[in-house]
Amino acid sequence: MSQTTTADAGTGKTNLDRFIPVAEPVLTGNELAYVTDCVTSSWVSSIGKYIPRFEEEFARFCGVRYGVATSNGTTALHLALAILGIGPGDEVIVPTLTFIATANVVRYTGATPVFADSEPRTWNIDPADVARKITRRTKAIIPVHLYGHPAEMDAINALAREHNLVVIEDAAEAHGAAYQGRRVGALARLAAFSFYGNKIITTGEGGMLTTDDDALAEQARWLRDHGMSPTRRYWHPVIGYNYRLTNLQAALGVAQMERIEEFIARKRAIATLYSDLLRGTPGITLPPEAPWAKNVYWMFSILVDDAFGLGRDPLMAHLKSRGIDSRPFFHPIHTMPPYATGTSLPVAERLSRQGINLPSSVALTDDDVRRVVRAIQEAAQ
Repeated sequence: MSQTTTADAGTGKTNLDRFIPVAEPVLTGNELAYVTDCVTSSWVSSIGKYIPRFEEEFARFCGVRYGVATSNGTTALHLALAILGIGPGDEVIVPTLTFIATANVVRYTGATPVFADSEPRTWNIDPADVARKITRRTKAIIPVHLYGHPAEMDAINALAREHNLVVIEDAAEAHGAAYQGRRVGALARLAAFSFYGNKIITTGEGGMLTTDDDALAEQARWLRDHGMSPTRRYWHPVIGYNYRLTNLQAALGVAQMERIEEFIARKRAIATLYSDLLRGTPGITLPPEAPWAKNVYWMFSILVDDAFGLGRDPLMAHLKSRGIDSRPFFHPIHTMPPYATGTSLPVAERLSRQGINLPSSVALTDDDVRRVVRAIQEAAQ
């Protein structure tokens, strides 16, 4: 097994000493050229050629007709609920094992988030538990494609058709993931993506709403710009939002889209190497990839159980002592103060206790991956 020991330029440190973060963006393509073009042309705000280009290219990538760029993934998801008219008295079913924004946006509308458990095979929302949570007040379901693996969309969409509900994909972590050959972002009436700095492609901050629905796309564009009338300047017939993306950010996005297939291929190659090296390690469960799914491994995520001989948190501390970053799985939202229900959703709670996200950046070298795996195996001894 090779070990790269060349000193990093100007630091005196070898690659074996280098701190390995969980995620970092790769901005070595046309990002600087396109952002410079924005600056030199003075088109730096929410009007400019890169915004429609980014929207069109991302929508085409997902296999839908429309992309509506927003200021971040949370605003994209909130905008989806707003244009559907979800509000007080309504319920929206969400997974409890997800980033808290998925529940927060429901509260922003005045509606109530209802939490469903995870299913153990893919770690995503359990359609059977969703079915148990549907009431006469339920208006929508938000499946999250957790850590890059798509949710079981056929079952979720079937429930939505049966009960006349709307499905909104939370695809913030899953750019390019696929369900039965179709990319996420095109598997429901609406979908929301994030382009935060740790995502597969990034605009620093930023988001995108995707849809095939003409009317919803038009309404989303209207509401993201303060609800200003498209025919009467500075006339606002409704209360809208300032959810616009800047041309500067979109310029980053266009450059990132030029390499998105490369980034996804590298994510999957990193996951393959991790899996090959960790397979058979007692107490380690590798991330799932169902036969019907393409996992893009936004995070390479493992579960650590008692057979490993060291708990999840001590393992994270050991990795940190070796200059390797990691992060725990999300806390189940139903256990946190704003949403505490006092009930148990046991699968999500177990996954949260055992889950750890390892370094997953496309900037990782194969030697970086081997170094992480050696540190894990060392901790088990």
